[in-house]
Amino acid sequence: MGRVTLEVNGKPYVIGCEDGGEAHLEALVARIDSKVRQVAPEAGAPGDTRLMLMAALMIADDLLNVEQRVAAVEAQSTDLKKALGDLEFRVVAALDAAADRLEQMAPDPEAGQLLLL
Repeated sequence: MGRVTLEVNGKPYVIGCEDGGEAHLEALVARIDSKVRQVAPEAGAPGDTRLMLMAALMIADDLLNVEQRVAAVEAQSTDLKKALGDLEFRVVAALDAAADRLEQMAPDPEAGQLLLL
């Protein structure tokens, strides 16, 4: 298991992670640090715990917004798949009707008619 020293708002934190997971952990902490630095000037002089909580709330809000957009896209995808299925059914029905009409227009070979090209 690896250990990484990461900084949030200029303060070091030692965190354990699986070997090879250091870069991922650094990317996560960079996001947290960004949110902490964004909220710190507006928050006055809260403690580290309050800053972390505020950053976590901002990240949770971002996540909730993304989850809502994903749900909306999934619902739209379901609607589009249903519309595509309906369209495919109508296309097949139209092709069947066209084939029937072509068969009716074709000369009857048993009636002795010749098809001239």
